[in-house]
Amino acid sequence: MAAQSELVHEVPDGAARSLVILGATGSIGKSTADIVAGSKGALRVTAVAGGRDPIALAQVARHLGASFAALADASGYNELKSALAGSGIKAAAGPAAVVEAALYPAEIVMAAIAGTAGVEPTFAALAAGRTVALANKECLVCAGPAFVRQAAAAGTRLLPVDSEHNAIFQALGTSEPGMVEKIILTASGGPFRTWSAEAIAKATPEEALRHPNWSMGRKVTIDSASLMNKGLELIEAHHIFGVEPERLEVLVHAQSIVHGLVAFRDGSVIAGLAAPDMRVPIAHCLFYPGRQETAARRLDLASVGQLSFERPDFERFPALRVALDCLKEGRGLPTVLNAANEVAVEAFLARQISFHEIARLVELCCEAALADGTAREPLSVEEALAIDHTAREKARTLLARPIASGMLTIR
Repeated sequence: MAAQSELVHEVPDGAARSLVILGATGSIGKSTADIVAGSKGALRVTAVAGGRDPIALAQVARHLGASFAALADASGYNELKSALAGSGIKAAAGPAAVVEAALYPAEIVMAAIAGTAGVEPTFAALAAGRTVALANKECLVCAGPAFVRQAAAAGTRLLPVDSEHNAIFQALGTSEPGMVEKIILTASGGPFRTWSAEAIAKATPEEALRHPNWSMGRKVTIDSASLMNKGLELIEAHHIFGVEPERLEVLVHAQSIVHGLVAFRDGSVIAGLAAPDMRVPIAHCLFYPGRQETAARRLDLASVGQLSFERPDFERFPALRVALDCLKEGRGLPTVLNAANEVAVEAFLARQISFHEIARLVELCCEAALADGTAREPLSVEEALAIDHTAREKARTLLARPIASGMLTIR
């Protein structure tokens, strides 16, 4: 990663806060663009990066007035360059181009590239001293210790964009860490909150993609349906807030109004509430430590009427239990969990496995990693990505075999 530092540019002076958006064509990227457009010049975008859609990326780059646009898919370079012709916006493609975008002149980098594809460019931005607004769970799930150490070494910080972690970040304020008794993340419960175990097992991709509250990418939506998303968020919270697994908890909250709660040792509880609109946490991160008015949806508690909470059902949603086991066991298991889950979700969306087999496949991969010694704790991003690669290969190998019924327990 050290060689990448040659790409670092100086941040120009100016009243506007400069911003790079990684994952500009995704749901978080689009919400970020909306905040930028309504910021009345308080935010200025210098570079954008996208995945595989050169036309969409070119449109975003033009709309936001970026100087540089990078597409992860190298084969889309010519189409991107053509779509940007006459705009003065520099085009590039390939993984190295995305890293270059991450290191473009900016004070803050919105890290919203989904999956492990976002790990290297986000780490590069952090190493260069950029403030990182983190919307990519995989960075901390896959390589949490390396990211936390790098943020400290670079004298910068990770600002949590996930609505749950952002609510907790705001609720914590300047409180003494030792006074925190418990951190509670809320889960909507997804589309299957009231379904029986038998019905969930037979769920189709179309049913799993019908989230009742949020509009998200396909992978995140499936994770929300299985509650794996909440497991990944627990691992993320462990690294962001430095809280032991025993002090982390999940409550199912169907309305998605209360996003996170902090219980203190004096008996008080502070909760972060907002309408289910990602523009709220995004704006908080982009303007932190200040605030600025946005067009984000306002919360009307009288219209909501009542708020309900329930404990998660680990029998109907075993993916959450698997994630909790991996968090408690530690070492490289969270890395394995994340990699295997990505493969499993792809397989489910491709109708290769059933919904309940997502958690089963992930757990089998974790068991295999413990057995063959590949679940060692990664000391660097490179080591984390190597474990990730091995776990994906194992998951794909297991996909070629019938997945037995029943669940194994990680010990």
